[in-house]
Amino acid sequence: MIPETLEAPVVVRLAGGEFEMGETADDKFATDTERPAHRVRIARAFSLGARPVTVGEYRAFVPRHAPGEDPRWPVVNVSWDEADAYCARLASVTGEPFRLPSEAEWEFACRAGGHGPFSTGGQIGTGEANFMYSEEGERIGPGARSPVASYPPNAFGLHDLHGNVCEWVADAWHSGYEGAPADGSAWLDGGDPRRRVIRGGAWDYLPRLLRSAWRDSLPRCHRRDNVGFRVALTPPARS
Repeated sequence: MIPETLEAPVVVRLAGGEFEMGETADDKFATDTERPAHRVRIARAFSLGARPVTVGEYRAFVPRHAPGEDPRWPVVNVSWDEADAYCARLASVTGEPFRLPSEAEWEFACRAGGHGPFSTGGQIGTGEANFMYSEEGERIGPGARSPVASYPPNAFGLHDLHGNVCEWVADAWHSGYEGAPADGSAWLDGGDPRRRVIRGGAWDYLPRLLRSAWRDSLPRCHRRDNVGFRVALTPPARS
């Protein structure tokens, strides 16, 4: 039985704003999936998990998940449908509109007002994120998940948007940005609804796959040992 006292993950309120989504100028690792770069305006404030949902938080929903794993690690081996169900259950228990973030919200939060390939600028190091390989293929990282918030937050106070685990977002997969929403909403029309977007890169990746604009997809039913998620919510408009 799932307890009715599910504790919500810590979230950070973001005021919204405008940003350039997609390919970063002069980024040699940009691909067609990140094009065309386009202006997005997120008009309403929203909140985003300060870090990925942890094993311990997810166990409150699925008590037998990953026995023996450190409860401070980001949860993995969770499908998109299971992540979506966690958000729905959390919303039901707390009365707050928890959900998965849109891809645009995720990238806005990851960039944190910056304009480089990473929120840290043009490069990222092993003191700033959990990843395994250098661009030359040399193993330089820990080679495993780390407890959430083990690395410094970005300028918005958010941890682990680069590395540690990839993260499911709400959007259906589109292979590029032609026709993408400009308001920050999840892109659900068209594309391939059987596949969902993942962002952020993971502990077993190299830096080019941790870039703020990097994106990929997986079948929504798949589980991976390097894919988790974080929650979002948009508070109701006040009259």
